[in-house]
Amino acid sequence: MSTDANHDHDHDHDHGAPDAAGHDHGHEHEPPFEEQVLAFRSGKDDFFRTADQSPIPHEQRHHYPGLQYFAPDQRYRIEGLHLEPDPDPTNTAEIVTSDGKTREAWRVGTFEFDVPGGHGRLTGYSFEPGPVEEIFIPFRDATSGSDTYGAGRYLDLEPEDDGSYALDFNIAYNPWCAYAPQYSCPLPPRENWLTFPIEAGEKTPVEG
Repeated sequence: MSTDANHDHDHDHDHGAPDAAGHDHGHEHEPPFEEQVLAFRSGKDDFFRTADQSPIPHEQRHHYPGLQYFAPDQRYRIEGLHLEPDPDPTNTAEIVTSDGKTREAWRVGTFEFDVPGGHGRLTGYSFEPGPVEEIFIPFRDATSGSDTYGAGRYLDLEPEDDGSYALDFNIAYNPWCAYAPQYSCPLPPRENWLTFPIEAGEKTPVEG
């Protein structure tokens, strides 16, 4: 799991999150899972308080209390998943954004998974056609609008060394429009609305 929260991970969909890819390449002396998650979160809080690219309004950064999270839970990290590619590589979706616009996105494929709340399927997208190195997954779940941000949360997936993927909801994060209204953020399409709770990752932001 990368803990480099100072890396500017700003992609075309403007989520602007630091490098949140939870890769485990089997290194010896790998820290325990919970320690990795907590270290990443500490680094992200530092990024939000100090980085020029932080979405927190400048006047609030120094006193920002930090992000709120569910406790790390390894049951919400599902490893060894294989992407089910979309049969039509030209298949696109019009994704609505938080400021009422739309953006064209390409359906890369889907992932099926099981977590404590139930069995789910999520579609991954790219904002450019053709082969992709990172898959963007916006989603809502039964916690959206209560424990978590109402507009949904995001995941970014990169393949492991063996070509499989790890779906780690412990690093599910809020879009930047959760912190400041000037950001235009893609909203999860209805096909990525889960009916059960994902009690992992970032919670609803607190006021600075």
